[in-house]
Amino acid sequence: MKLQQLKYIIEIVNCGSINEAAKRLYITQPSLSNAVKELETEVGIELFIRTPKGITLTVDGAEFLGYARQVVEQAGLLEQRYLNKKPSRQLCSISTQHYAFAVNAFVNLIKQSGADEYEFTLRETRTYEIIEDVKNLRSEIGILYMNPFNRKVIKKLLRENRLDFHPLFTAKPHIFISTQNPLAGRQSVTLDDLQEYPYLSFEQGEFNSFYFSEEILSTVFRKKSIHVSDRATLFNLLIGLNGYTISTGIVSADLNGDNIISVPLQVDDHIQVGWIANHQIRLSHQANAYVNELKHVIQEYGLPLQE
Repeated sequence: MKLQQLKYIIEIVNCGSINEAAKRLYITQPSLSNAVKELETEVGIELFIRTPKGITLTVDGAEFLGYARQVVEQAGLLEQRYLNKKPSRQLCSISTQHYAFAVNAFVNLIKQSGADEYEFTLRETRTYEIIEDVKNLRSEIGILYMNPFNRKVIKKLLRENRLDFHPLFTAKPHIFISTQNPLAGRQSVTLDDLQEYPYLSFEQGEFNSFYFSEEILSTVFRKKSIHVSDRATLFNLLIGLNGYTISTGIVSADLNGDNIISVPLQVDDHIQVGWIANHQIRLSHQANAYVNELKHVIQEYGLPLQE
């Protein structure tokens, strides 16, 4: 077993493809495939499941990757200490639902890293894809919510994929609206108040189940409904069409400007936001740093942390 082979495995997982990893490693695809097969033969386990759509880690492969990352990280520290090598390029990938606080924490992570070279990835994506990303270790951490409606389904899916949910905070539902919306001056609103306004939500692609919706109350009928795929479009439509969406109530003026506000929604429900990770894998230094930044940002917004 060679250190280079461990680096190969890590790069394949980061890319999600042997072909793409070979390009980034500047070696041929057959050479990389042979290196993986040799390592699998040596350790006596299958690391990847190969399908026409690409590769995914096996259960043994996920456990192996956790150890491989630790070894490569420690080897890098040894090289810095005794061979005077510069710190290795820092890597970290996060997948999240569309939350401003997750972006705030990511910004803080990069500022605090102090690295000369880094390659960080933040994916604002669909709920099912967040789970898939963390399951296949394309991302170390995923951020999503649970509530009484989707909890059983989401927990079952996490359990089947050997993922753990770590609560961060629980929030009461709010609507996000433009400061020009007629409801902007209200202390709170009801679902009846919202009937004539366009409802905005994030589309979930082929896994468009109510249980995967990023917004609670996904089964409520709306006369006017618009699905979007990114946060910037959603906020533009909130302003342009006097629309609304439902979320945690955390609005970042730094990221979203001063044109969007939150108003409490009078419903008997709650939103518990947390992070997920593969329970077989020890988080990297950067992933742990990101979790700490998440907690710091959440506390800045005045929300009590859950442990």
